[in-house]
Amino acid sequence: MPATHGTSAGGYLLVLGLIVPYAGALLGLALGGRYVGRVASVAIAISCVIAAAVVVAVVRNGGAIVYDVGGWSPPLGLSLRADGLSAAMMATVAVVMGGIALYAITDFRQPPDRPEERRPLMFWTLFLAVWGALNAIFVGRDLFNLYVALELLTFAAVPMVCLDGRKETLEAAFRYLLFALLGSMLYLLGAVLIYGGYGTLDIGQLAARVDGEPIAVIAAALMTFGLLAKTALFPFYLWLPPAHAGAPAAASALLSALVVKGSFFLTVRLWFDAMPGVTARGGAEFLGVLGAGALVFGNVLALRQERLKLMVAYSTVAQIGFLFLMYPVAFGSSGAQPPSDVALAGGMIQVISHGTAKAAMFLAAGSIYAALGHDRTAGLAGAAGVAPVSLAAFALGGLALVGMPASGAYLAKGLLLEASEGQWWWAALIQASAVLTSSYVVLVILHGFMPADEPIALRAPPQKLAEGAALALALCSLLLGLLPWQALLAVPAGTPTGSDVLGALLKALWPIPAGLLVAMLMGRWAPPLATMIHWKPILPIVKPLRSAAAVPARIVEATDERLRLWAVASLCLMALTLMWIALTL
Repeated sequence: MPATHGTSAGGYLLVLGLIVPYAGALLGLALGGRYVGRVASVAIAISCVIAAAVVVAVVRNGGAIVYDVGGWSPPLGLSLRADGLSAAMMATVAVVMGGIALYAITDFRQPPDRPEERRPLMFWTLFLAVWGALNAIFVGRDLFNLYVALELLTFAAVPMVCLDGRKETLEAAFRYLLFALLGSMLYLLGAVLIYGGYGTLDIGQLAARVDGEPIAVIAAALMTFGLLAKTALFPFYLWLPPAHAGAPAAASALLSALVVKGSFFLTVRLWFDAMPGVTARGGAEFLGVLGAGALVFGNVLALRQERLKLMVAYSTVAQIGFLFLMYPVAFGSSGAQPPSDVALAGGMIQVISHGTAKAAMFLAAGSIYAALGHDRTAGLAGAAGVAPVSLAAFALGGLALVGMPASGAYLAKGLLLEASEGQWWWAALIQASAVLTSSYVVLVILHGFMPADEPIALRAPPQKLAEGAALALALCSLLLGLLPWQALLAVPAGTPTGSDVLGALLKALWPIPAGLLVAMLMGRWAPPLATMIHWKPILPIVKPLRSAAAVPARIVEATDERLRLWAVASLCLMALTLMWIALTL
């Protein structure tokens, strides 16, 4: 007889969240490039409504909604489950995907008077496939089915890197695919060990059965580091910069804002739900160290980039590192249980804030490239006059990541600092992240407001819809702190939010002048910039300091070149996995 039916009210919405994007992708593929855009528009609208309905259902149920596939509950069957984390992530995907879709309408439109093109068909099909795979990750409860969803996400995301078919983008996509498959092998091997040791892959049942047995430690390490390879955490980021550099702006926004969050979300499920007693013992500090390395390397490399898209790509490496500071803060230096719900809430709000802000920054960079014909940071002089909306979207998205009051990052940083009480070293890194982030944001803003030496010849006028999409996402990130997060996440009552903006503004602004100092010392800036901001009187002091700061910057750049070699990255992945196992055992 089948097990007791556990489907809750609204559980069918979870099935619709999977069916609608994939049905749209298959229908668009069948109808061809002339109709795929219309099919995608309908599927996007319906999926956004479903995401909103899931949030409402979770809030009304006061916890979670569940759907038992075929009426069979685990362990005989599979369940789909959406709690507050899942609902928040599904809503984030809907908002970010909606903004990216508005931007992509111009780039991936099929002209009616031309032969059918491949790019619109492939983009919109893959776009919907990514959406469906992300929803499957957010509501899945079985580690093997989550592996399948993760692979669907990978195989939908990789082709988006090389839509133009150029040699360098094909190489970047192939590098992404190979390293992602290496991560998949580790994850799958860990899942096999878990099933062999405990006879189930259901997250809820594993939480009750798994303890600190060696097989659980080894499996947790393999699965964690497999996911880290897909998330591009330092030092496993070899595929991310080249993939972002050559991909269309819409695809880069999708990869950075959402795709890497799929594997990150699985680490959250693994560490906080499936095996918290196994992973926390020494592993949380280990992840914190890797996150700290990502913060330093990613931000310094972002400052040193000559192209705007590469700057934002390395910024993503740094921001991914910031997300992993959640783990040592949540579990404490001793791995004490239970993990902090406040730290988890702060980390997930940062995930959401980063998704909206980073999508806005990539879309803004794409609009600037389309208008100017380049995205060289030192060549942005005059951009404020010809593409003011795009530059404003980039600046607001960057300020949202810095943690301006009312932003999601402001709320997230406050929660993480509250949870890090007694761990001053992690609190210091959380504060330093705002300074390092503001450094390259300030650098871009200063270059953009520099007067141009000669009138700018636009390659194409800015597209209002594309600029509006980027600006809307930036404003969304800047106002995320005003939302009632208590309905979905464990945000304590009385947590500072956007309601005390004026009182917190001065306190939150200090990273900007500090970031300007870092940009002066380590960033790439055009010579006219010094004249514009009246540095001439202090240039004799600044130049020697810049020369001294260039030494560690060159060391970071040289290390980056080595870490982006396939052999080095693969050896690092294997060595750190074994080291984590040894430390934990």
